[in-house]
Amino acid sequence: MKTAIATVCLSGDLPEKLAAIAAAGFQGIEIFENDFLTFDAPPREVGRMVRDHGLEIALYQPFRDLEGLPGGLRQRAFDRAERKFDLMAELGTNLMLICSNTHPEALGGIDRAAADLHALGEIAAGRGLRLGYEALAWGRHVNDHRDAWEIVRRADHANVGLILDSFHTLARGIDCDSIRAIPGDRIFFVQLADAPRIEMDLLYWSRHFRNMPGQGDLDVTAFMRAVAATGYHDYLSLEIFNDQFRGAAPRSIALDGQRSLRWLMDDVARQEPDIRITPPEMPARIRAEGVEFIEFATDPAEAAALGRVLHTLGFARVGQHLSKQVAHWRQGRAHILINTSEEGFAHSLYLLRGTTVCDVGLRVADAAATVARAQCLGAEVIEQPIGPGELRIPAIRGSGGGLWHFIDAGTGLDRLWEIDFADAPDPDAARPAGVTHVDHVAQTMNFEEMQSWVLFHLSLFEMQKAPLVDVIDPSGLVRSQAVEAPDGALRITLNGADNSRTLAGRFLAESYGPSVQHVALACEDIFAAAAALAENGFAPLGISPNYYDDLEARLDLPQALTDRLRAHNILYDRDAGGEYFQIYSPVLGEGFFFEIVERRGGYRGYGAANAAFRVAAQQRARGPAGMPRR
Repeated sequence: MKTAIATVCLSGDLPEKLAAIAAAGFQGIEIFENDFLTFDAPPREVGRMVRDHGLEIALYQPFRDLEGLPGGLRQRAFDRAERKFDLMAELGTNLMLICSNTHPEALGGIDRAAADLHALGEIAAGRGLRLGYEALAWGRHVNDHRDAWEIVRRADHANVGLILDSFHTLARGIDCDSIRAIPGDRIFFVQLADAPRIEMDLLYWSRHFRNMPGQGDLDVTAFMRAVAATGYHDYLSLEIFNDQFRGAAPRSIALDGQRSLRWLMDDVARQEPDIRITPPEMPARIRAEGVEFIEFATDPAEAAALGRVLHTLGFARVGQHLSKQVAHWRQGRAHILINTSEEGFAHSLYLLRGTTVCDVGLRVADAAATVARAQCLGAEVIEQPIGPGELRIPAIRGSGGGLWHFIDAGTGLDRLWEIDFADAPDPDAARPAGVTHVDHVAQTMNFEEMQSWVLFHLSLFEMQKAPLVDVIDPSGLVRSQAVEAPDGALRITLNGADNSRTLAGRFLAESYGPSVQHVALACEDIFAAAAALAENGFAPLGISPNYYDDLEARLDLPQALTDRLRAHNILYDRDAGGEYFQIYSPVLGEGFFFEIVERRGGYRGYGAANAAFRVAAQQRARGPAGMPRR
């Protein structure tokens, strides 16, 4: 199966777009008419430029308002089409997209439309060209692929076929399985796009909010399964109209596009085995089993301050790396590493950002398969020097330039702590706070990067995304979206900031790029944890008393419970499944913080209702606390 992308998906001029598309590994492009018209080279030169990048123009589009026009309007439409045929010959492409008519004077009637397509098909055939007819979701008379197929069927011309677009079908809620009855050789081209589920005008929704398959809420997989069942095995192409993408780096968006198509083809082939699609060779999506460790890059002075914070959280220093300046702290199954090396990747990241999370270790079902799949999806595989007898742990570059290492049990990588570390017990161990494991990791990034990383997590792991949440900051809005394993073993929240005045935005500005901004640690009894934290000298983030007065009234909580929450600065939330308790540390260094949480029952959220109160408290307390600021 060949992949293509419409030039309209990307920012930049035509040469920039072509370079990005070729670098991402596409074989073809849909040349969007405006991209050609606004470029100042003649069509033959444009065609040569496309081919010099190793690409072909798989489709020229769009041709509007052809079928069903009366009198002189019909003749002018045919005259326009012939001029476009001349242009296509010079560009070196043989397929043109004709979208269903939106002209106010267009006449209805399937036979009338079929006759017009047959007549233009005769002209196209004389030039060795083909026509693909597509039903726009907002077409005046034709807005359903079933009607478009009937028109193509009645046109009965070898050079006239159907073009299917997932957005136009799924946005109108049309049954995808109706595609299965269409002969695959009569489908000339397939365009793919996802979109968030928003109630608005179809045209406006399409022109501004499309995104890559997997980034939205439409069932693009079901659509593509139906297409594959027809026997279609030509181009799969992305046609994405998105304001955010038009302002982003073209290479980044092109890579996301290729990743989304590889993921989609892989999923479709696994769910629809009797098809002609040949997916990329890669392992299935990986089962994630949790966070094994969080590693901080720092220097000795700031490491001491971070160590004091970990001590108040109930962690104990238990080990030292055999060949690197890396200390191992542990509580329950939560492992934290403090790296003070003066060379290598961690030190470089520290020089750029100050004390920061430089590495996240994840437990997975198969570490080697995880890296193999990630590499197929465009990730950068990382190898670092190791000492004699130490484990070589597979790794890739993660969001914000940090590393992700992958640990499994089957190959012995889970013996990391006994093989790569020597015991170094802490003589002044704190009282454990009952932390059992890492509940979730929160990554902060620029908003325009957020959907790229949602896509990457979903395409690599067996994960699903939660609904997008707006976090109200006193200085603006932050968008947050969680991706999580079905059993909750791995949870990652992605927070997108679009201005530097919010807490998340300040963290990005002061740490010079996206990174992990907070780590949530799970416990089994929040009140026992709070007592232990207090004994260890932990100073929780102070929450406004007004919050607790409102909480008691809003949720009808017993006063005794509210009083306990207030006494320990614990935030509370609940849903139909259960309850959620949160204690936050003050903001440390450039904006990092810890969270202690308890989940009761089947609670699956992240305390979104409390986010505004937490952020307001952090903004009030913002300043040099915990780790020194650089």
